[in-house]
Amino acid sequence: MRTRDFHGTPVGAVGLGCMGMSWAYSASERDDDASVALIREALDLGVTFLDTAQVYGDGHNETLVGRALRGRRDQAVVATKTGLVVDDAATHAMHRDGSPEHVRRSAEESLRRLGIDAIDLFYLHRVDPGVPLAESWGAMAELVAEGKVRRLGLSEVTVAQAEEAHRAHPVAAIQSELSLWTRDAMGAPGGIAGGGSDSTAAATGGVGDVVGWCRDNGAAFVPFSPLGRGFLTGAVSSADFEEGDFRAGNPRFQEEALKANLRIVEVVKTVAGRHGATPAQVAIAWTLAQGDHVIPIPGTKKSRYLRDNAGAAALDLTAADLADLDSVPLPTGDRY
Repeated sequence: MRTRDFHGTPVGAVGLGCMGMSWAYSASERDDDASVALIREALDLGVTFLDTAQVYGDGHNETLVGRALRGRRDQAVVATKTGLVVDDAATHAMHRDGSPEHVRRSAEESLRRLGIDAIDLFYLHRVDPGVPLAESWGAMAELVAEGKVRRLGLSEVTVAQAEEAHRAHPVAAIQSELSLWTRDAMGAPGGIAGGGSDSTAAATGGVGDVVGWCRDNGAAFVPFSPLGRGFLTGAVSSADFEEGDFRAGNPRFQEEALKANLRIVEVVKTVAGRHGATPAQVAIAWTLAQGDHVIPIPGTKKSRYLRDNAGAAALDLTAADLADLDSVPLPTGDRY
């Protein structure tokens, strides 16, 4: 697989989001042994940028990733997160906790579950409005000084928040949702209404061009859900999700909105047809085309989709392709 540079370390241009193996989607398809095998297969394919978080399955996902890394730790760059706490796993209810005490405690717990000596990339999963960002970030920087964490990242932040953190300690990466139907992180017009940004972003007038900020400040930009939670693959044609599937409550996946949003998928399919590629590969390749500092992390639990997603690294979209994809209509419905 083609690689991209992550602060001096080459990683696969397409990473792997591990969340769905433990949390949010299709619980009936979860299989720990199969997921461990999938992560190891990913490493074999050169998919070496692995993403997890303490909150995914209330620790389960980190344990799963830790199992897969036994004997192969040096082949992966491992990212995990702090700052969210599960209240009810069944409903995915959680709250933010960016206190220094929680940051430190959760890092120790993540290290233990992952079975590693140091976390390669430690994100603040969400900024806690009840705790100054400087306090959360300062506690995370102390972990770097202690050798328990190598680099720090932020998730779903504004440009202003990124700048504040970066002045105190380098921001190595920012992870936010980015796809053909969610462009808030590019400072896209209409992003607040169309993208369902959080209240902090709305209050500050939008998130700003976070993708560009990362490029200009030497940080990686890591798109999660580059496949629109599966929608952009063309495989989701109805709102009939199994009980407990996170998407069942998303406005964009309600029946009428979903039907309207199929207009976006049709453009993706057209571009895919030009290259003999799949819609998933086109959707991921579009994120890769946003800059050499962009490392998308599509998630999957199945080998055939893993291989399909990895194939996006070899797909070069033309200027005409990008023009068509850039002009898809804004989605109907907010993100959340």
